[in-house]
Amino acid sequence: MKINLRSQDKFENRHHGKNEQELQEMLRTVGASSLDELIEQTLPAAIRLPKPLHLPRPKSEQEFLDGIKKLARKNAILKTYIGTGYYDTVTPNVILRNILENPAWYTAYTPYQAEIAQGRLEMLLNFQTVITDLTGMEIANASLLDEATAAAEAMTMLHSLRPSAKKKADKFFVSELCHPQTIDLIYTRAKPIGIEVVVGNHETVDLTDENLYGVLVQYPATNGEVIDYTDFIAAAHDVNITVAVAADLLALTLLKAPGEMGADVVVGSSQRFGVPMGYGGPHAAYFATKDAYKRQIPGRIIGVSVDAEGNRALRMALQTREQHIRREKATSNICTAQVLLAVIAGAYSVYHGPEGIKNIATRVHGLTRLFVDTVRKFNFEVVNTNYFDTVTIKTTLTSKIRENALKWGINLRYNKDGSIGVSFDEAKTFDDVIALLNLFAEVSGFQGEMVIDEEMDFTLAENLVRTSSYLTHPVFSAYHTEHEMLRYLKSLENKDLSLVHSMISLGSCTMKLNATAEMIPLTWPEFGAIHPFVPANQALGYGQLVAELSAWLCEITGFAAMSMQPNSGAQGEYAGLMAIRGYHESRGDHHRNVALIPSSAHGTNPASAVMAGMKVVVTKCDERGNIDVEDLRARAEQYKDELSCLLVTYPSTHGVYEESIIEICSMIHSFGGQVYMDGANMNAQVGLTSPASIGADVCHLNLHKTFCIPHGGGGPGVGPIGVGEHLIPFLPGHVNLGKQSEHLEEGQAGAVSAAPYGSASILTISYAYIAMMGGEGLTNATKYAILNANYIKERLNGHYEVLYTGTNGRCAHEMILDCRPFKAAGIEAEDLAKRLMDYGFHAPTLSFPVAGTLMIEPTESESKAELDRFCDTMIAIRNEVREVEEGTADRTDNVLKNAPHTSRVVLADVWEHAYGREKAAFPLPHLRFNKFWPSVSRVDSAFGDRNLICSCIPVEAYAEEVE
Repeated sequence: MKINLRSQDKFENRHHGKNEQELQEMLRTVGASSLDELIEQTLPAAIRLPKPLHLPRPKSEQEFLDGIKKLARKNAILKTYIGTGYYDTVTPNVILRNILENPAWYTAYTPYQAEIAQGRLEMLLNFQTVITDLTGMEIANASLLDEATAAAEAMTMLHSLRPSAKKKADKFFVSELCHPQTIDLIYTRAKPIGIEVVVGNHETVDLTDENLYGVLVQYPATNGEVIDYTDFIAAAHDVNITVAVAADLLALTLLKAPGEMGADVVVGSSQRFGVPMGYGGPHAAYFATKDAYKRQIPGRIIGVSVDAEGNRALRMALQTREQHIRREKATSNICTAQVLLAVIAGAYSVYHGPEGIKNIATRVHGLTRLFVDTVRKFNFEVVNTNYFDTVTIKTTLTSKIRENALKWGINLRYNKDGSIGVSFDEAKTFDDVIALLNLFAEVSGFQGEMVIDEEMDFTLAENLVRTSSYLTHPVFSAYHTEHEMLRYLKSLENKDLSLVHSMISLGSCTMKLNATAEMIPLTWPEFGAIHPFVPANQALGYGQLVAELSAWLCEITGFAAMSMQPNSGAQGEYAGLMAIRGYHESRGDHHRNVALIPSSAHGTNPASAVMAGMKVVVTKCDERGNIDVEDLRARAEQYKDELSCLLVTYPSTHGVYEESIIEICSMIHSFGGQVYMDGANMNAQVGLTSPASIGADVCHLNLHKTFCIPHGGGGPGVGPIGVGEHLIPFLPGHVNLGKQSEHLEEGQAGAVSAAPYGSASILTISYAYIAMMGGEGLTNATKYAILNANYIKERLNGHYEVLYTGTNGRCAHEMILDCRPFKAAGIEAEDLAKRLMDYGFHAPTLSFPVAGTLMIEPTESESKAELDRFCDTMIAIRNEVREVEEGTADRTDNVLKNAPHTSRVVLADVWEHAYGREKAAFPLPHLRFNKFWPSVSRVDSAFGDRNLICSCIPVEAYAEEVE
């Protein structure tokens, strides 16, 4: 036996570890002699790439971790006082280890199946309670992407809510004291939908302007000033103008709540509640408003309901009202929330409680006062009258301070007018303030003795001080010791099914392995502790990572350039469509505003098109689920002078590689349009074909799908866009990259996210995936995804009908099972989804894109054993349906209609069902030894919507209300 001293474990084999025997067994089942033959039968020859991907050789896990540690050290960690909506924070270790670094939390899916998501839903309810309590508002959602986009959502929501007296008003006023990145993004979002943005002084704005419908102000202001907006808001309301306030959550523990000032909407970021800065994200933004606006609020809301046993149960409230489901009538395209980050912020609030958070805020304010009181002795002018944690200093010594600060390892905020901003936060200490004061003393030439008081009286203007209570629910006072918090988090974790339990076969969502090695760098301080607005030479590691990842993704997609800024798939759609819009405008084609969208498209597609100022025209699909080429041609011909683009998903949402895709792209180009490709199904393209080779001009990539960023229970996501060379000038800009939206040339795009590189810290995950897989590994992943899907298809043949297949009877990486025939027996697709929980599985995608169906995508990561376990389950459930069809099971009292079955139900003294307990709980033998129990019975969503409760209330009060 010879020993190869250079051999090492291949990461690829850990990612989709099929051995040769399993591979041959699966190929026999699908009727193919080899994996390559299966691919040839599945993929149209015309779209195959002529050569393999040219990527660096794959690294082992240890090689990668050693290499990225060196790269991380290129990021400089300075004491940062930049603020502007981003702050150093301290993530409690019990939360860091047991949530952020815990796959049971980060590999879960969006809580559409509430019965197996009660843990996440409870922490999200805690989050909503924190937001409503601190803002003084009546209802909050379960998070948005970042503060700037949340402010833009407020602008558009208030526009849709204009009273009859303001129906023609299209002007939105933004205070010049809002954060620059917020102003920047609002310009971007307003332009395509015809809203005029005016930036200025809120004290001098003309509220009698009949074209003015809404206002945005910052609290505290970006310069640190704390302003009581009570009278201003009242004056605005007197003339039918609504007011949104962007507010700092930590400040609200000490300052008067915006709701108490009369605000209509309050937005902001929960980043400083335990979430690292991460060079800009991901962070959970919040959006709070009045109860009267609950049906217009963007994003998801968690609400309280009851289950079939009458017990308290949580679920996503008003679920069918989600904006993107309204398609071309939508006013928002929000699809991804920031669940994992909202969970962290909620847990941070539970762990510290109201007194703990108030103490943190008080100490931050105290450090700020210490700095202000002392620096004034050095003859520096602090312009603020009232402040919380941020002050602005006017000085002629800015350049000298900047030079010395860098030598001392300190970052300050340097404003365009020469003033300096200084922001304090939870992570700063008394000694940090002394060091900062020594810097200012040295620069000023101060020669006296610096007298420091370590204690001071709390003083804020009386009209600004908060008097109302918050976080009074028992959950915020019960878990302040680490062992109690640990047990609480574990109790919530135990209620949720995630990839640590079983495969999650969600079509179009690609729930694949999120390898531990990919996740490790995420929580290193070299990535987490970097402010998004530090000088570029302090973030060289990030710069290299973004450049290399962009180059790799360009190789994979065939595009000329990438933008990493969009921080969700829907944001990527929007950014891509704005690039197309900018391209047409730059050529003088302002009239090109028609977007052709097939009826099978994701709901975010038409919503994004509307947000980009486009007119949506829906085109037909044929009986096989493919785009109806002749109908598309007719529409393209009809709108040839106005055609902006086609939005197409490939492979199609129906799980098929459409043969006519190249013809379709050429047709659109012939009529002067561009092709936007939705990258949701890139897991069936990588290494075999590419968007650019097919003919697309722009495509967004769901890094939280194809490229292994975990879904985090419903977010974070990343949706970078790749573009052809002609669209490079129209990629998103950013005020911190020297491009401010109101100053852009015709056609150029502004910011689409608050930070220049969006959710930069989680780019480390996709970087790791590609680095360890290499070109061949990525290509094999696509092949195995196709094999796994076709294996399931063949194993379920004769039990379920697959709606759509390609020319050779193959599906792509996913398939749609038709459950509509079961309706004759009174069984719905939802009943199968709930019954899957009893078998320990999350349901496939339910009723999308076809109502009454299940869309299955196994991904490449699942072993044959797990695929077989899933197939055995689906066959067993089909037999349970058959029992109802044949009359051997009761039509209403059967395992499907009563699913899921909790341990309480199964172990109850009384059992009155027409079937046995064993059939209910242990329908397959292996479940006796490895059983996941749903924590609640089937949730009554209708009850919850009729009795909408979206924040924590005492259990006793809830029980009384139900009674």
